[in-house]
Amino acid sequence: MSSLVRHVTVDCADAYQLGTFWAEVLDAKLGEDDHPGDPEALVEAEGAAILFVTVPDAKTVKNRIHFDIQPKDRTRDEEVERLLSLGATLVGDRRRPDGSGWVTLADPEGNEFCVERSAAERAATTS
Repeated sequence: MSSLVRHVTVDCADAYQLGTFWAEVLDAKLGEDDHPGDPEALVEAEGAAILFVTVPDAKTVKNRIHFDIQPKDRTRDEEVERLLSLGATLVGDRRRPDGSGWVTLADPEGNEFCVERSAAERAATTS
């Protein structure tokens, strides 16, 4: 027998608020029973279930694990602009002149994540 990953769990200061941000990022919804002030919020997105859990500890160091986001229906640069408008902040820009590379952002609680090129952008550079 083996195990499976049921969700990825993220400790945070406000589960509902951070879950709402990530639901917007991933074009997903929070669980029907998730409400402001709840200690947990679940985002079930295509390819991943992410459980946000309110904890008393503040984030103090760089994440040891992070999400890599690949836009489905827009370019990497368009996605970066959209995520910044949702409340993400720029941490590092690793875009290269040839179009490769990624952008590192942080969510509203400071958790880092990367935005990669879309599949269409990748295919355009290999053909």
